[in-house]
Amino acid sequence: MNKKLYQVINNYRIYFLCGLVFIAMAIFVPNFLTLYNLTNILKGMSLNAVVAIGFTIVMICKELDLSIGTTLTLGAMFVIGFQPALGWGWSLLIAVLAGALVGLANGLLVARAKIDSFIVTLGTMTTVQGIIFLYGKGYALNATDFTVADWLETPIIPLLPPRVVITIVFVLLFQVLLARTRYGRGFYMVGANRETAWLAGLNTEGYVIVSFIISGITAALGGALFAMSLSSATPTIGTSSLMIVVAATIIGGTSMAGGKGSILGSAMAVLTLTILYNGLTNLGAGFEIQILASGLVLAVVVLYEAYALYQADKVKGQKPELLKEVSLRESK
Repeated sequence: MNKKLYQVINNYRIYFLCGLVFIAMAIFVPNFLTLYNLTNILKGMSLNAVVAIGFTIVMICKELDLSIGTTLTLGAMFVIGFQPALGWGWSLLIAVLAGALVGLANGLLVARAKIDSFIVTLGTMTTVQGIIFLYGKGYALNATDFTVADWLETPIIPLLPPRVVITIVFVLLFQVLLARTRYGRGFYMVGANRETAWLAGLNTEGYVIVSFIISGITAALGGALFAMSLSSATPTIGTSSLMIVVAATIIGGTSMAGGKGSILGSAMAVLTLTILYNGLTNLGAGFEIQILASGLVLAVVVLYEAYALYQADKVKGQKPELLKEVSLRESK
């Protein structure tokens, strides 16, 4: 394969993958291309796409946040639980602040206490789950005011209800922040080589803390918006989100080695998985088949990443002129 073509496919693989999945579902799934179904796909991706924003930034910093699922649930429970007394605006603010506090705790323990992020966020996940069950006593919470739910779910134009528009705005905003600003590019430097970033004058601990705070905020915000659109929240609302967001972030091109990733890529991967789930559901497949399918997609991408890293390591340190000489000899 032409090297230039390979680079184009590699750089934009998630868009090609999304297109292939969409075409396959359009061909094989009855009524897939109806306006109602396509709107449901976009609404379905909006929850996890918002959550994936913060998780992607954490992974770019070469860290991991396993608490996003329970933080999502916390935001959902708080926005519904506080709404009767405080109204939607203040209850949403409390939900987002709760997510920020969870992120701050994670960031301080990882950056300042130097505890591995896997261990920290695993502990936070369990703690927040306990808070959720104490707050809701294990029961679902329901709102009696459906005004916001109706607004969030009613399309402004075909395919685009406010819930989806809000998601797109947040994805594009953070994409620009990371890719086009000096501060945003600092996250990549911290993830690629923390020592070099520190020597270059970056506050590496600050970047890690901010990444976890953003992750907490986006997780709680995603959960809150989802709960507001349903006018209800359950203690298990974010159970499946962790696996979906982790899979989507890796499929979208974010490296677990840090220093590489894209908010837009993660959002496109969430959309791809949502299209896949939707198509399989319409074909009558159960949840276990959906999980298997997403797992296979993730496995293929991980294997591809492993092969690409192997190829990169294979030629690391070799001088280009020597490689050129070897290739010339082999061609004779």
